[in-house]
Amino acid sequence: MNEYTHDTFISPFTWRYGSETMRSIWSETHKRQLLRKVWIALARAEMHAGLVTQDQVAELELHKDDIDIERASQIEAEIKHDLMAEIKTYAEQCPTAGSIIHLGATSMDALDNMDAIRLCEALDLTLARTEALLEAFAQIMERYADTPCMAFTHIQPAEPTTIGYRFAQTAQDLLEDLEQLRHIRRTVRGKGMKGAVGTAASYAELLKGTGMTPVRLEQEVMDELGIEAFAATTQVYPRKQDWRIITALSGLCCTLYKFAIDFRLLQSPPIGEWSEPFGSKQVGSSAMPFKRNPINCEKIDSLCRYVASMESVVWQNSANTLLERTLDDSANRRTVLPEAFLAVDEILATAGRIVTGMQVHDTGVRRNLDAYGLFAASERLLMELGRRGADRQEMHEVIRNHCLAAWQEVQEGRPNPLAKSLSEDPTIRKFITTQEALALLVADDYVGDAPLRTRMVLGRIREAL
Repeated sequence: MNEYTHDTFISPFTWRYGSETMRSIWSETHKRQLLRKVWIALARAEMHAGLVTQDQVAELELHKDDIDIERASQIEAEIKHDLMAEIKTYAEQCPTAGSIIHLGATSMDALDNMDAIRLCEALDLTLARTEALLEAFAQIMERYADTPCMAFTHIQPAEPTTIGYRFAQTAQDLLEDLEQLRHIRRTVRGKGMKGAVGTAASYAELLKGTGMTPVRLEQEVMDELGIEAFAATTQVYPRKQDWRIITALSGLCCTLYKFAIDFRLLQSPPIGEWSEPFGSKQVGSSAMPFKRNPINCEKIDSLCRYVASMESVVWQNSANTLLERTLDDSANRRTVLPEAFLAVDEILATAGRIVTGMQVHDTGVRRNLDAYGLFAASERLLMELGRRGADRQEMHEVIRNHCLAAWQEVQEGRPNPLAKSLSEDPTIRKFITTQEALALLVADDYVGDAPLRTRMVLGRIREAL
């Protein structure tokens, strides 16, 4: 077998993106170990039918971890069938049991059950990482539930919110993603043992006179493997399952894409409220030594786009499973399934590092509140004027004119004059004193029930975790 080094193309997922744990799940060695697990389970069920001996099962067990990819590759080069090459490799190691490996089965009886197990393992790891990220979000929400900051609509300053409430938006979506992934994990199924077109005809023939039915054989195999089987399949399990899984991963990526791109906006110096962790020796740009680019959030967004693009591939695989099966899903599944999980693995790990190590810049938060919060607080002044009997339409026009003039001053880099001009306007002072108006124009506490709603989401997270 070739030794792959950096002298030839290797996937970034081989060494740059994703954890060693996730890479191990999708490794060739682990794949072949799981295939042998399926063959042992099948042999044990056939032993109960009297078709296989206990010694043969014991021999299969003895050599289950003797994976020899080099030998299997040599055989595959000759016979052009990867699964048969693995069967032959295993058979060479088991002189007594080699003849009964894969007895009654078709390739996808082994491969699709192997994939179902691997998908469960990958989902378990993804769920653990998602739960850890939600916990990191919860800690930020607790810390900043009451901390005011400017909110933006149309990427323009709008009204104040709180930092905790901004995190609550993402956390709420992330919690729904977690629930969806948990549901997907509970419902993952394997093909079972159903033969070439899903009818289990080969097993029915094999089991004649044994007293065991194909359904019972299948159940014994799947019980040992720890997964359920679809009741009905073709040669493969329904490829709609792959689509459901990738769609759930894509939904998670949708949530984190928005979080990361918002983070990038808030890190930009004109807003300057948050920033990613930045190491003391970290280089931001090869050309501009002063740069602190949001490279982690950019990586998240880049990988999220990639995962989203995979939805189309697995949709096509499902929709184009012509009749009882074609092979045109096989090649892309070798990359789509592992790379989707490895990308999400990297996204979740990176998001966790960002959230736990992020900086909130109080000076930037204060600057934006001072510059723009006044405009939002003018709405509160309008509400109080209306409550005191002023003509709402007339007051709206008065406040609008003051705001337009103040915007001009702010845009030219001068201090915001809005509080002074509104509090001293004679039309407004007919209904409210200057001091009352100034008190209403302090924007810090004009956050409605954002702290309460942050804690509502926080409570749901605590229940879910």
